[in-house]
Amino acid sequence: MLSVTDEGATLLDRDGYDPIALAESGHEAAVETLEPGYLVDTELDWTDSAPTVDALAVVRPTLYEFVDEIDPVFEVAEETWRNAQAAGDGMNSRVTKNTDGVVNGVVYVFAEDSVGGRFEEFSSGARPLEPLIDRVNDRDEDGPKPRELFVLRPPNTEFVIVTIAFEKGGRFADTIRETYDCPRPSQT
Repeated sequence: MLSVTDEGATLLDRDGYDPIALAESGHEAAVETLEPGYLVDTELDWTDSAPTVDALAVVRPTLYEFVDEIDPVFEVAEETWRNAQAAGDGMNSRVTKNTDGVVNGVVYVFAEDSVGGRFEEFSSGARPLEPLIDRVNDRDEDGPKPRELFVLRPPNTEFVIVTIAFEKGGRFADTIRETYDCPRPSQT
């Protein structure tokens, strides 16, 4: 899985989610088309201290989006957080439905620590998001498919929202992108 931060690109090993910081340059050309969240099979060249990607294949083009200081916070997320607090929990989840009552995604809320580290942990890959995608894919009768995952932090930094839209490019994902001004990358 690919994670991209200001410090550079990192691959996360699916077995232990160990981060592999990639070299700044020297990769196979297809690396330039990758987006955060893409699940890839790679061949790495470890000749130098930081590896380069010699070959890759995209297994699942799930998109990750990270948006800080969102406004407004959508009602389902606020309610899910209130329920977590009432239960004394630091995490809670709930499925989302469209106006016709059809399930279109899932919302997770996580308590944010006092320095705002949870959002950074998710965006850097230090706290992997792939297990949440795996959980969704395991429950889908059609099996694994591309999704859109959004990590959203409200301005009060009391909690972080992770929302998975079940359909990549679907109405739910489009609504989140429109609400929080995060256009979908053009090459996806």
